[in-house]
Amino acid sequence: MKFGRKAPLPRWWHSGDPGRTAFFNALSSTFPVGEKFFMTSVRHFRDGAPEPLRSQIDDFLYQESMHSREHVVFNRQAEDVGYDIAPLEDRARRTIAWVKRRSPIQQLAATCALEHFTATLAHDALADPAHLAGATDEAKRLWQWHAIEEVEHKAVAFDTYLHAAREMTRLRRWLKRSTVMFVTTMRFHYVIFRNTADLLRQDGCNNFATWRRLLGYLYGRPGPLRLLLKGVFVYMRPGFHPWELDDRPLLAKSLALLEQPRSQAA
Repeated sequence: MKFGRKAPLPRWWHSGDPGRTAFFNALSSTFPVGEKFFMTSVRHFRDGAPEPLRSQIDDFLYQESMHSREHVVFNRQAEDVGYDIAPLEDRARRTIAWVKRRSPIQQLAATCALEHFTATLAHDALADPAHLAGATDEAKRLWQWHAIEEVEHKAVAFDTYLHAAREMTRLRRWLKRSTVMFVTTMRFHYVIFRNTADLLRQDGCNNFATWRRLLGYLYGRPGPLRLLLKGVFVYMRPGFHPWELDDRPLLAKSLALLEQPRSQAA
């Protein structure tokens, strides 16, 4: 699927609100470089993976490449309405470069953590329309499509990690992924909030009133980051697996809505 090819993106495309728009634009600015990293870290372990995991990795790589393509377009649309996205992309690039100095298994563990973030945000966006309520139709469809595919492949990096770390003790596997999740959570919030602040500064809205409204959205209701932090503790539980939350009914419902003609869906 392709998005945003026919009409320009409004500057404040989410609810006419600079804060919500800045948050989602900040997320999008990290996706092209982030998803390239995800692909590289999982592909490193592909050749030794058994079926069906190897085929799932191939599907994961394809979906992530499509996400990167669409968010490149989305980011260029943000630039078209006057935002300077380059500093945000550079910040994400520096963070990924820092992670890539670690071992392949640590890079894979970081991918697992970030994939859990995207799957958690995706589930909540699909389950509660309030997350994207007020967004323009085309932007909403992009984020819904991305959310569906993130849920579809939410366990691929994790299962690849379990296979790659199969010779570790269960305790060591758990300690590694939990430690990496803790560090990743700190870095993720730093990058996203710095990126959000950069965009708000460009709008002349990096002030207390805008942040109060935005933090109410992020940690109050609907609370995407509040739910994400809850998901971090779920992830750190020994024996966790992404598919212990069965999203298949939600996926089927969301995909049916997405595949409606645009006029009918609106």
